[in-house]
Amino acid sequence: MRQNNPPVADTAATAATSPSPRPPGLLRSSALVGTMTMLSRVLGLIRDVVLARVIGADGLADAFYVAFKIPNFLRRLFAEGAFAQAFIPVLAEYRTRGGDAAVRELVNRVAGCLGSVLILLSVAVVIGAPVVTTVFAPGFLNDAAKFEAATGMIRITFPYLLFISLTGLGAGILNSYDRFAIPALTPVWLNVCLIGAALAGAAWFAEPSYALAWGVFVAGVVQLLFQLPFLHRLSLLPKPVVDWHYEGVKRILRLMAPAIFGVSVSQINLLLDTVIASFLPTGSVSWLYYSDRLSELPLGVFGVALGTVIMPSLSRQHASANPETFARTLDWAMRMVLLVAIPATLALMLLAEPILITLFYDGQEIDRRDIAMSALSLRAYAGGLIAFMLIKVLAPGFFARQDTATPVRIGVVAMVANMVLNIAFVVPLHQLWQVGHMGLALATSLAAYLNAFLLFRRLRRDGVYRAAPGWGRQIIRMAVSNVAMVAVLAVLLIFFNAWYDGSLWQRVLWLGSLCFAGGGAYVVSLFLFGLRLRDLRAQ
Repeated sequence: MRQNNPPVADTAATAATSPSPRPPGLLRSSALVGTMTMLSRVLGLIRDVVLARVIGADGLADAFYVAFKIPNFLRRLFAEGAFAQAFIPVLAEYRTRGGDAAVRELVNRVAGCLGSVLILLSVAVVIGAPVVTTVFAPGFLNDAAKFEAATGMIRITFPYLLFISLTGLGAGILNSYDRFAIPALTPVWLNVCLIGAALAGAAWFAEPSYALAWGVFVAGVVQLLFQLPFLHRLSLLPKPVVDWHYEGVKRILRLMAPAIFGVSVSQINLLLDTVIASFLPTGSVSWLYYSDRLSELPLGVFGVALGTVIMPSLSRQHASANPETFARTLDWAMRMVLLVAIPATLALMLLAEPILITLFYDGQEIDRRDIAMSALSLRAYAGGLIAFMLIKVLAPGFFARQDTATPVRIGVVAMVANMVLNIAFVVPLHQLWQVGHMGLALATSLAAYLNAFLLFRRLRRDGVYRAAPGWGRQIIRMAVSNVAMVAVLAVLLIFFNAWYDGSLWQRVLWLGSLCFAGGGAYVVSLFLFGLRLRDLRAQ
C-alpha cells in the first residue's frame, strides 16, 4: 500500500544530510537571479539584433518565429509554467516531511513520467507538423512557400520542448534547494547557440532560417547537459522511473492540469496573437516578436526573478503553516514589482523608437516602416508590463497553497476578454490604418490587467494577502520619482533627435545616456524622498 503523504524522516538525520543551507534573503536571491537573467536577456537582445540582420522580417522570418514560438510556448507549460507551479510545492512538502530519500523517489518518478509524455508528444508533432502549422498559423495556407517552411522548421525545433522541459525539472529542483544562479544562467546557452547558428551556421544553408531552427534544437541539448553536474552535486540527478500510480506524481498531475490554463494565460494570449497575426500583412509576426522581446526584458529580469525566488519560500511557509510570513512575502513582492514596473513601463513608451532603431535598424533587412510598426506594438505591450509582472508574484500565492482551481477560473475570464478585445481592436485598426498588430498587443495588455486584478482581489478576499503599513509613503515616492524621470527623458529627447542618421555607436551612446540619466533621476528622487536600502529587504 502506497502512502498518501511523504514519509516523515528523523529530523536530526534529515538536517545532517540535507544539502541545503539556511535560505538566503529574498532580496539577495532576487538580485542574484535578476543579475543572471540580465546577462541572459542582454545576450538575447544581441541575438535578436543578429537575427534581425540575418533574416529580417520577411516571409521566412515569420515562418521561423512561428516554428520557434510553438515549442517555446509549450515550454512555459511543461517547464517553467504549470509544471513548476505544481512541482515545487509538492517537492517542498516532500522535503519538509520526508527528507532527501523521499525527494529522490519523487524526482525519479516525475522525470520518468514527464519524459515519456514529452517523447510521445514530440514524435506526434514531428509526424503531424502540417496539421500543427495549420492550427497555429492558418494564415500561412495562403502562401505555400511560407507554409512549407514553417512545417519543415517545426519538425526541427519541436524536440527542443523535450530537452528544455527536462531542464525545467532540473531548475525546479535547484531552485527548491535555493541554488538559483544555475537555472537563471541556463537560458544563456539558447542565445549563444542561436547567435552561433546565425553567424556561422547560416552559410551552410540556402535559407538562414533553417540554420536558426537547428540552433534551437542544439540549444535544448546544451541547456539540459549544463544542469546535470549541479544536480549530481546535490545527489538529485534523476534516474527516470515511469510510475503513474505514485502518489506524488498523481498530486502533481492534479495540480498541473488546471494550472496549465491558470498560470499561462499571458502566453496563450500571445499565441492567439500569432494566429491572428498570420492573417495580417507580412512582417506582422516579426514586429510583434521584436516588441514582445523588448517588453520581456524588464519582465524577465525582475518579474520572473521575483516569482522564481518567492515560490519556494511561499511553499515552505505554507507547508510549515506560517500565514503571517506568507502574507508579508506577498506584500514585499508586490512593492518590489511596482518599484520597477512603473518606471520600466514609462521608459519603454517614451524610448520605443530609439531602442528599436539602436538595436535593429539597418536600412535593409529592417527599414523605417518595420521600426515604426514595431514601436506601436512595443508601446502597447509596455502598457501591460505592470500587470504582467504582478501576475508573476500573485499567481504563486495560489500555487504555493496548492490551489489551482481559482487561477483557472480567473484565467478563463481573462482569455475570453482577450479574444473579445482582439476582435474589437484588430479589425478597425487594420482596416483604418493597417496596424492590426498593435491591436493584438493592446488586447493582451488589457487582458493581463484584468487577470492581475482578479488574482489580487481573491487573495485579499480570502485573507491570504494583507497590506503591510507604509504603502501610502511608497506611492508618493514612486509618483514623484516617476515624474522626475519622465521630465528628464522628455527634455533629453529634444536634443537626441537624429536617431536614423547616427552611426551604431552614436545611437548606443545616446541611448545609454538617456537610460543613465532617466534611471539616475528616478533613483535619486526615491532616496531624496526617504527610501533606504533597508526598506527593500523582506521582513
